[in-house]
Amino acid sequence: MKLILHYIRKHLGIFLISTLFLTMEAMADLFQPAFMSMIVDRGIRNADVKQILFYGVCMLGIAMTGAVCAVMRNRFASRVSQTIGKELRRDMYHNVQLLSMENIDRLRPASIITRITNDVVQVQEFINGIMRIMVKAPITCIGAIILILVQTPRQAPVMAGILATASVLILGNMRIGYPRFGTVQKKLDRLNGVTREFLSSVRVVKAFHAEEKEGEKFEDVSLEFARANTAALRTMAVFSPLISLTVNFGVVLLLWISASSHGTEIGRLMASVNYMTQVLFAMGMISNTLNVAVRATASSERIKEVLEEKPAQHIPANPVKPEIRGEICLEHVSFAYAGSGKMALHDINIRIHQGETIGIIGSTGSGKSTLVNLIPRFYDATEGKVWIDGCDVTETDVRLLRTAVAVVPQKALLFSGTIRENLRWGSEGASDEELYRAADVACAADFIGQSPQGYDTLLGQGGVNLSGGQKQRLSLARALVRNPQILILDDCTSALDAQTESDVLKGLRDMAGRATVLLVSQRISTVMRTDRILCMDNGSVQGYGTHKELMDSCKTYQEIYHSQIGGRDHG
Repeated sequence: MKLILHYIRKHLGIFLISTLFLTMEAMADLFQPAFMSMIVDRGIRNADVKQILFYGVCMLGIAMTGAVCAVMRNRFASRVSQTIGKELRRDMYHNVQLLSMENIDRLRPASIITRITNDVVQVQEFINGIMRIMVKAPITCIGAIILILVQTPRQAPVMAGILATASVLILGNMRIGYPRFGTVQKKLDRLNGVTREFLSSVRVVKAFHAEEKEGEKFEDVSLEFARANTAALRTMAVFSPLISLTVNFGVVLLLWISASSHGTEIGRLMASVNYMTQVLFAMGMISNTLNVAVRATASSERIKEVLEEKPAQHIPANPVKPEIRGEICLEHVSFAYAGSGKMALHDINIRIHQGETIGIIGSTGSGKSTLVNLIPRFYDATEGKVWIDGCDVTETDVRLLRTAVAVVPQKALLFSGTIRENLRWGSEGASDEELYRAADVACAADFIGQSPQGYDTLLGQGGVNLSGGQKQRLSLARALVRNPQILILDDCTSALDAQTESDVLKGLRDMAGRATVLLVSQRISTVMRTDRILCMDNGSVQGYGTHKELMDSCKTYQEIYHSQIGGRDHG
């Protein structure tokens, strides 16, 4: 709740203006029964038409004033709640961008999405509810009780009993509801995760005709979410009717006591019953708003986790800003992913000279991608040091480091927009000539030229309207546009045919110049002509040298060679 109050304080002026209109609206509602009682007791009872007209005009004026206040209150409430929602999303998104991959792995992308969307909506609804209902309800409730006591003083014991009983019920509602609504949001995380997984792999699901299996999985998590929601809403289903029963019982007592009092005027009795109805309505509003508050409090705690999450990586106070040329050294490097008891890398010791092209090969799960992810500091080594041009990467300016490094990941990732816009992710100020040259080297120029709009062709989300090979070539061209000092190619030619891959690698060697290239691949034909080859297995270095040296000394490399090429010698 402190988080919500913190953001409300930023807009305290508008919040107070809205509260002022809300108070005026509540007062208008409270005055109506009083004037109605005057019409009955002074006008109708005495057959005084002037009194009836006078109080009737007063009621109309009060109703119009209340309506205007309600419109203004709604405008200010909507403005503040939407602004706070925007600020929460902005601050969460900004903080997520600063987090390391370890933080994101721990928080989980599906959960982050839920927090930025659904949890913020819960907070928005609560803030909107505060400004529209929460302040009005106690004003109405307290005002109605005071006016009941003024109209019929004998009702004091009844009102005390109603308030005590209703307060106990409301507190019980909050105490039981809070943990249940927290569980609802966690189940929603799971539901979003399964949905996201299905949508990102829908082609594979259809290819294996696994719709029924995925449907069952979705049905299970959807059922869990429904059960959690039912458990939370069951709290409201029990407590809300009990609160209504308590207040209605008070109405019955009020009428019974009034019936035994011969001096009670009909108008005052009508006003008291009307006020009791307002108390019932206010109690219901308080109960419902507190249910929203419980849910919003649970959501705000989840939002707070993201906002207060600190990057797992060390951020140097005075980062070193070296001239990055491309010399890389890994010294006794070991690494384990957060939450995993198993080391993904074991005591890696290698040195890569500036301008070298290093092939990295090994079986699936051997640690190839994990190793190259340490270079741009996506993760930090658990043990040992990673050096770039003699500087520890943990002490190097991250922006400078990642500007000098270009990464082409295993899965080609493109963004909605034109081909030109995607290529300029590599360098926003790149000229058209630089784009054309990078596309030509990546063997992407031909299929771009055949598109109706060429470089202005619109791509769907993730490049859905391109083939796997086309997406890989555009990803490579985007990296080349940056003209990096270190180029990491993480199995990024797997979807290319042998001839296209050969053309890409040839053009890459011509363009890269003095850039250091780390070429991760499953194909031995891809890495065998690099300057040196790093052969890995089970997170350890099995061999490091030229193709000929590894064929003479590395059993793992020999097995890969013979399994892919056979007995032919391509040394």
